[in-house]
Amino acid sequence: MSELIIMSDSSCDIPDSVIKEYNIKLIPYYVSFDQKNYYKERIELSIKDFYEKLRKENVFPKTSLPSVDDYMNAFTPLIQEGKGIICFCLTSKFSGSYQAAVNAKNILLEEYPDAKIEVINSIQATGGQGLVVLQAAKMQKAGYSMEEIIEKIEVLKETARITFFVDTLEYLEKGGRIGKVSALIGGVLNLKPLIVVRDGELIPYGKIRGRKKALRKIIEMAEEIITDDFSNYDYCIAQSDCEEEAVYLREMIEKEWNIKIEYPFFEIGTTIGTNTGPDVIGICFIKKYDRI
Repeated sequence: MSELIIMSDSSCDIPDSVIKEYNIKLIPYYVSFDQKNYYKERIELSIKDFYEKLRKENVFPKTSLPSVDDYMNAFTPLIQEGKGIICFCLTSKFSGSYQAAVNAKNILLEEYPDAKIEVINSIQATGGQGLVVLQAAKMQKAGYSMEEIIEKIEVLKETARITFFVDTLEYLEKGGRIGKVSALIGGVLNLKPLIVVRDGELIPYGKIRGRKKALRKIIEMAEEIITDDFSNYDYCIAQSDCEEEAVYLREMIEKEWNIKIEYPFFEIGTTIGTNTGPDVIGICFIKKYDRI
């Protein structure tokens, strides 16, 4: 058994089959529709049921981050087994999950001073965060030490990006996450806001009319960022309840860039979906660990 465990909060949105393949442990966020009853993401509320509720009811859910106790309960048995832990968290500009994990680490180090725990701010979200986590998992499989993985991830995570569009800014507004993207508010009906996730923030790119044009545009946005060979990057498609369009996008990318996207679609979970709503789609990419 490996002496290193890769963990992440659930905002990474890595598909279940890939979680299992790389033996990644998830710490769930919580989501509530009434601010009274909270459900663990993916465990107590499926992503399918979440989006069905958003579509059928006029609700704007709230999320709650994993607590210090949640992290301590996840870390402690692994420490007692002598395992090293690398735990990835949603960008600290979106959530306090990273700080909660750091606090848990510091408390446990008082009791277990020899414990090996590293908490990493992914500076990403959803599939972008998932790709950061998976580069670490791939390095582990390739035989890298915990220290080597940590050192390389700090470089790799800076190369991760998401180019995406949302169907509406309503959820970002209600969730208080609008930030710089507020520049995209307003305008003609059916204009789709285009956004890039960079350095842990939502960066407005522009607006475009219609979803077909928006799909084409997020490809062009990615092409502006990727300045070397497409094969030097790892990719995934993140989508929220719009799989048919995700298939179309994947086919275009694989044909035009002459690559193969190896992962299933990353379903945008409740943590991020609460703030973006359904019908969001994006291209996530990161430099491969062996190409830097």
